[in-house]
Amino acid sequence: APMTGHVFLGVSLDGFVARLDHRLDWLTKHAATGEDHGYDAFMAGVDGIIMGSGSFRTVLTFGEWPYRKPVMVMSGSLTPSDIPPALAERVRVTDLGPRELMQALRREGWSRAYVDGGRVVQSFIGDGLIEDLVLTIVPILIGTGIRPFGEIGRDIDLELTGTTAFPSGLVQVRYRLVVSGT
Repeated sequence: APMTGHVFLGVSLDGFVARLDHRLDWLTKHAATGEDHGYDAFMAGVDGIIMGSGSFRTVLTFGEWPYRKPVMVMSGSLTPSDIPPALAERVRVTDLGPRELMQALRREGWSRAYVDGGRVVQSFIGDGLIEDLVLTIVPILIGTGIRPFGEIGRDIDLELTGTTAFPSGLVQVRYRLVVSGT
């Protein structure tokens, strides 16, 4: 079976995944309600995480590394020496493109990857490597920031597979990407 990519994103109601300086303070404020939004179950179903260097640098500022699963950082500029020694066993840097990286990870035994980070998600969607995405809409307007999908170059149809409204006001929508015959 081919390897599949999966997206799990928190977005503000006005459509941003982070502030322009990559801060997520608006998201963590709402995540602190203690509600289970399915993240742990989602993480249990993937073999590892693929992210860009911007996301990697943001996660490094969290203090405690939040991932137990292996992480691949896609970057043309980072080198293994940019990975803190404490994370050397769990984080690798790659300059492979999306397709090549998915093939390489498949050979390592991965079958499902959590794909995270604006430009990385965009490139994986553009290459048809994302099977489904979960968007958790946070009831806040932040006005400006980083968009999750950017300019994709063509329409991509989505099929709604589920919705959940939470008492805190978050609404989660789950979509499968409809692979066109082109």
